[in-house]
Amino acid sequence: MNPLSSHHRPRRQFLWEMGAGFAGLALTSLLEADGFFGKAQGAELPSDDPLRPKIPTIPTKAKSCIFLFMFGGPSQVDLFDYKPELQKRDGQTVDNEFRRQQKSKATLQASRRTFKQHGQSGLWCSDAFPHISQHMDKLAVVKSLYSDSFSHGSALLQMNSGRILQGHPSLGAWMNYGLGTMNQNLPGYVVMLDPRGGPTTGAPNWASGYMPAVHQGTVLRTSGEPILSLKPPGTMTREMQRREIDFINELNASHLSTHPGASELQARIASYELAFRLQETAPEALDLTQEDPRTIEMYGINEPKPDWHSLALGPSTFGRQCLTARRLVERGVRFVQIYSGGGGAGGQNTWDGHHGIEENLKIHCPEVDKPIAALLADLEQRGLLDETLVVWGGEFGRMPVTEMVNTGGKTGGRDHNPKGFTYWMAGAGVKPGTSYGATDEIGEAAVENPHHLRDLHATILHLMGLDHKRLTYFHGGLENKLTGVIEANVMQGVLA
Repeated sequence: MNPLSSHHRPRRQFLWEMGAGFAGLALTSLLEADGFFGKAQGAELPSDDPLRPKIPTIPTKAKSCIFLFMFGGPSQVDLFDYKPELQKRDGQTVDNEFRRQQKSKATLQASRRTFKQHGQSGLWCSDAFPHISQHMDKLAVVKSLYSDSFSHGSALLQMNSGRILQGHPSLGAWMNYGLGTMNQNLPGYVVMLDPRGGPTTGAPNWASGYMPAVHQGTVLRTSGEPILSLKPPGTMTREMQRREIDFINELNASHLSTHPGASELQARIASYELAFRLQETAPEALDLTQEDPRTIEMYGINEPKPDWHSLALGPSTFGRQCLTARRLVERGVRFVQIYSGGGGAGGQNTWDGHHGIEENLKIHCPEVDKPIAALLADLEQRGLLDETLVVWGGEFGRMPVTEMVNTGGKTGGRDHNPKGFTYWMAGAGVKPGTSYGATDEIGEAAVENPHHLRDLHATILHLMGLDHKRLTYFHGGLENKLTGVIEANVMQGVLA
């Protein structure tokens, strides 16, 4: 929220519009240094503590968010969006828009999964997720999302930052900016990648964009030490290290005084301080040996890697990451994002099922099914689910027709589908056991309560206690928002 009242807005707009050219830039710099451009709800212009905790503007129990990202695009018609008509019309020919304004004849492909209704809510889930299906009464399943891009790179950026172009703050950065961190000894925003690689377009998916660099995500390594160099050299005492960091920060602060707009310097100073504290806090937070053996088993962490496919990992890796996420939010980390699927898109190493949807589901569903079910159960039994928002989905969904364009004639795959796909949410403020919205009878396009993903972002922010209209950051002459300039709406049907 920008604290300036509405009758001040014309003056600021006038000054900005009149300030074109070098004189305007100088004026802008002076006004900025003087605090004239009041920042939105949460972060101000350079402060001593940009990550200090802030009070949510919307009443909420939510404190943290865990975003489970299925990179590549999971197939809604094989997982949560049951379509009896698609099953009946298997093999029929239809017109399919496989890219914007590009249509071709395609063959409907029924799901080979078996769907059942589960729990008191009767929500549908396929046998691809036998463990998650036991928790359907906790979920609000949104079946009518749509976005703008058929391409992985731009679709990933839009899902993570609200834009199809690089350079904008990611969702976690907005949350860090708007709410601050609850634990100054741990990063407020943590990202865990798939060991098969990072997602297409890489670091911009967890970057801070035009915000201060302190709001970007901290990536935990997938092998070896999650964070490098946590242990100081054996000859260096804690006191010696403290003096060294104080000296480095003094030099950085001196340089910053002559470069007030260099957010990287602020972030560097903050990172040295955080690194110093992490040496004591991170090893304990990331040490899963402290967990009960039954908890380790519940997450599937000790299960062996499957040998039927070279790309299959089994639940061990994602289970370790989900348990780590629980330990992090338990200790006050604000936003944790975990990627399933990694490396170049187009292969079975991600959820991008061009070359056989059944093989793809067989690889990836067992990797996440048991860990996600364990996470939901674990959060609930510890009393954390009421204050932790869990979000599941990918950059788009899949088409209800068999893929023919990118497979060299091989059938059985499914192409990208941003016209109608599924997300689910659970936890803080979510209406449990809810099915919201719908795609058409074959599962291709959102038709009932259709929502652009900007509405999903608005809803996530709302559940976390942030008003998407008031959460703004002044940059480039605009009050920028995660949801952009087009009107966004909170999905009231998924709120408790």
